[in-house]
Amino acid sequence: MSENDDQRAQSQSIIKQIFTSWQLYALIFPAFAYFVIFHYVPMYGVQIAFKDYMPSLGIWGSPWVGFKHFEKFFDSYYFWDLINNTLGISIYSLIVGFPLPIILALALNEVDYEPFKKLVQTVTYAPNFISTVVIVGMIISFLSPSTGIINHILRFFGGTGHNFMEDPRWFKTIYVFSGVWQGTGWGTIIYLAALSGVDPQLHESATIDGASRIQRLWHINLPVLIPTMIIILIMNFGGLMSVGFEKVLLMQNPLNMPSSNIIATFTYQQGLLQAQYSYAAAVGLFNSVINSILLIFVNWLSRRYSEVSLF
Repeated sequence: MSENDDQRAQSQSIIKQIFTSWQLYALIFPAFAYFVIFHYVPMYGVQIAFKDYMPSLGIWGSPWVGFKHFEKFFDSYYFWDLINNTLGISIYSLIVGFPLPIILALALNEVDYEPFKKLVQTVTYAPNFISTVVIVGMIISFLSPSTGIINHILRFFGGTGHNFMEDPRWFKTIYVFSGVWQGTGWGTIIYLAALSGVDPQLHESATIDGASRIQRLWHINLPVLIPTMIIILIMNFGGLMSVGFEKVLLMQNPLNMPSSNIIATFTYQQGLLQAQYSYAAAVGLFNSVINSILLIFVNWLSRRYSEVSLF
């Protein structure tokens, strides 16, 4: 049989499989269409990063300028400030927020009293359903220098009030810890789901052999979580330059700008407020490329040294 015949037979087999399992492909189609329409088709507009885009001329009619906007961004005085702020918030969030769901999941997994376990899960997971606008409103209310509960507590113990939201030194801490409070419960559920696959006979055997609870946690539970931990860590590194735009923008004010101005908010300011569409597109494309490189590199390291990877 020739190579063309093999290809034709393979194509017929694929078509037959699609028709046989058309219900499954029908279920997948909406998600597929969503990503194509809203994620891949808009990539057509990325070319305006290499042009002096003018709406009256359209994308094709605008003059080509190459890497002009990228060079402008790299040579700007605020380039390293944006990079430092973006990476500072991301790395801070990763250091504080990554281990907490693991610790909480391991602790909850050792709890035998189910009502208490479910209560803690509900309490820690509930903040995940609060919108970003409400979260920031709560932060501003709690940290208000005149009426905020935090400043009332400080004054009660003999301290002085402080306007935390206008102090650049406090911005990253407030952003990170409020995010940890909101997202730890969700991460805990993921790790608890992984722990549910642990064979109880392993714990029974280890207990008979005299292993303590800490030893069983270290040698049985923790190794089960490692593949999940690696996958989540890879995904976190892939979004290292993508700090939550909405929350930063809502928390931002002129006094904390030295710490709160990140690439995402800068792109918003340049693109929508100042109508520098090409410049904003160049900055956004640079951000996306760096994220892609980090994702591919960390995934390669993981696949090489742990045999666990996204792709």
